[in-house]
Amino acid sequence: MAEDGIRLGTRDAAAAGGQLIEPSIRTALPHFLPVAVFPLILVAAAEGGWWILAPFVFFFLTGPMDMLFGRDERNMDPANTPESRLFWHNLPLWLWAVLWPVTFVFTMWQIFVVGHLSFWESGPMVAVLTIEAQAIFIVGHELIHRRSTWERRLGEFLLASASYPQYATEHVHVHHALVGTPLDVGSAPKGQSFWRYFPREVASNFTSSWKVVRERLARRRLPVWHRSNPFWRYGLETAAWYAFVYWMAGPWAIPVYVVLCLLLVFSMKLSNYIQHYGLRRVRLPSGRYEKARPRHSWSASYRFSNWMFYNMQRHADHHAVASRQFPLLQFRGGAESPQMPGNYGEMFGLALRPRRWFEKMDPLVDQWRAHFYPEIDDWRAYDSPVSEARPEAFELLDNLQDREFTDLDIPGGFGPNEDFETTARRGLARLYWTYEFDVGEMRSQISEIPAQDSDEAVDVVRNWSNDKAFQIGMHTLRGNLSPVEAGTALANLAEASIAAVLAAVEEDLADRRGPCEGWIAAAVLGDLAGGDAAPDAELEVLLVHDGVPADYREALCRGFLEALRALSQANLLFAPAPRGGKWVEVRPLADFALSAVPAETLLRLVRARRVFACGDPGIGIRFDEARRTVLVDGTERDAAIAALRAPAAGPAEPGLASLDDMRGGLRDVERAARFVQLAHGPQAPELLAGGAASAFRTAGARGLVAAETAGRLEEAARTWRNLRGMLRLIADDGFAVEAAPPKVRAAIALSCECEDSDAVDGMIRETAARAALDIDALCGMGADR
Repeated sequence: MAEDGIRLGTRDAAAAGGQLIEPSIRTALPHFLPVAVFPLILVAAAEGGWWILAPFVFFFLTGPMDMLFGRDERNMDPANTPESRLFWHNLPLWLWAVLWPVTFVFTMWQIFVVGHLSFWESGPMVAVLTIEAQAIFIVGHELIHRRSTWERRLGEFLLASASYPQYATEHVHVHHALVGTPLDVGSAPKGQSFWRYFPREVASNFTSSWKVVRERLARRRLPVWHRSNPFWRYGLETAAWYAFVYWMAGPWAIPVYVVLCLLLVFSMKLSNYIQHYGLRRVRLPSGRYEKARPRHSWSASYRFSNWMFYNMQRHADHHAVASRQFPLLQFRGGAESPQMPGNYGEMFGLALRPRRWFEKMDPLVDQWRAHFYPEIDDWRAYDSPVSEARPEAFELLDNLQDREFTDLDIPGGFGPNEDFETTARRGLARLYWTYEFDVGEMRSQISEIPAQDSDEAVDVVRNWSNDKAFQIGMHTLRGNLSPVEAGTALANLAEASIAAVLAAVEEDLADRRGPCEGWIAAAVLGDLAGGDAAPDAELEVLLVHDGVPADYREALCRGFLEALRALSQANLLFAPAPRGGKWVEVRPLADFALSAVPAETLLRLVRARRVFACGDPGIGIRFDEARRTVLVDGTERDAAIAALRAPAAGPAEPGLASLDDMRGGLRDVERAARFVQLAHGPQAPELLAGGAASAFRTAGARGLVAAETAGRLEEAARTWRNLRGMLRLIADDGFAVEAAPPKVRAAIALSCECEDSDAVDGMIRETAARAALDIDALCGMGADR
């Protein structure tokens, strides 16, 4: 998912330490080297004899060739290199994925069915297969990170040939999310040998991947054995490989195949061990871990190894931007990432000898820690055996400091008395949700959750926002947040959620077709824009574009529409969006000419909040200026103001069930606020942002509306929003307050600071009557009444 800094531009790519290169057949040609071994293996299997030496010679070229070719510090520019330009670089990867099963089957056939190879020839051929098969995890790893489903499935199939397909789930959704923390068994702490690391990592891979799948199905309210469980595929794919081996060579070949697979997993875990050994993400003052950065993986830059292993050495950049394809991985020098003291072959040999490994690597770990974290003197908490064996103990302080759910997590008795505790909890919750936990922090949290494409991003964002909406709702019911304060938090949550999903859609399209030419901005309208959101909020979205080619714009807007509709399903924050695009409006910037915006659209633009933009960096300013111009100087402004003077037809009797429709109710107050915003926008442009309460407060402070009138209408707006928010939280359609349980009635009364439900009814009548008189006077609607 896109986040600030997630796409490296030309200047950033150069700053990463290397020369910029362009994708071409010439730059792709060296990556065909790994495919060159397959003809050698096929000939060796067919002919036997001295031909078997050829693949062995090929395998042992890497070390000398690294010394000969030196280091590779060249980079491509990810921001300006779409997937369509990487065909020649991806071709050798796809060829390897196709040729490996063919070569494996052919060689096994020659050994076990044709039987023309002697025992002394069959043994080396099995060794050849074992060595070459180590690349399964290099190619498979690359493919399971791809956005296209067929590539991910191909990666799973390759991993299944090593009896390890669950790696596709664990690696993406566990390792990438938790890398560099005690919760990630795959990130070896300083002082842990590979021989202790290996069995724990293998076991954790199975249990963690199953846990992830089970939780994701549970969130969708599906049983764990549902057909969408990927373990069905994993089991069938793995069984197919074993069935093939059994068919070809009989039951005695199964143990041999198991040993072969174990050696492959051993090699892969050895690679993972050296890539993260001793590197830790530090905890921030908020209690959360810092974002994964290049400094949390070891890098190397040998040119020949980069060609042979599809840039595997650039693992640091891979963890910084997991969706980046291997040709676009950036060289990260010592200023950004710790550097291995040798190539992968040398590091493998060293890691198998723990004493030599610790002697070599522990001083380097300390050196890099001092380089990247000079302010930290004591790393014992990160290296402690306690945090390795019981990561949940390491998280204890985080749980106590989790301010998102302060009221539920902090135990009683931390204050001198109950009133003190209640006040402290409310203060912490309000401070966090209305000030600290802003849209930027929300986007940062979302970006740390792995998602491979826009479809997965929708699921990730929906689950994340549902958790946060539930927390906000619990704080509201407990009185820590008023419904109006909760509305601010929910509006921020909506903006972050929508922006994250739209950014994922834009990234998908940019990877396929290149970056967007021109610009496009998305704004939410209505309650979400005014900071007055409540559960089950209606989605109203305006897309404004300029200079975007028609076919690109059509594809992008269609993707936005589908993703937002999917996001709204089973969502605590949004009402389900209907099929069709009536809730999404697409307009070119040219429509914002002073005479081109009709009064109806003008009224909707009064309450607009830009939540996403891509393309031209100045898009945000251009969109805001265009909106402000038509609201202040538009030719239909007078018609819109006149429409706001019109009274509501057939006002209902004042009461809790008619908050929207009664005279002086929410709809009247909202109309009066829009009247103030449009009528006085030229004198006070700041009126054009925010909800009704904010508009009345600003107008009163600027002397545009009598202070007493503005104060009463601001209070009415807050009262109606508090009541409406609480009703949305606890009540269904057709809610009857007199039949509600006592606790529900008490929560409603608390939301508007009344003693009981009878007091609520009297307060509603009094506030509505007073607001109706103020609105009549303010908008000149008295005669119409």
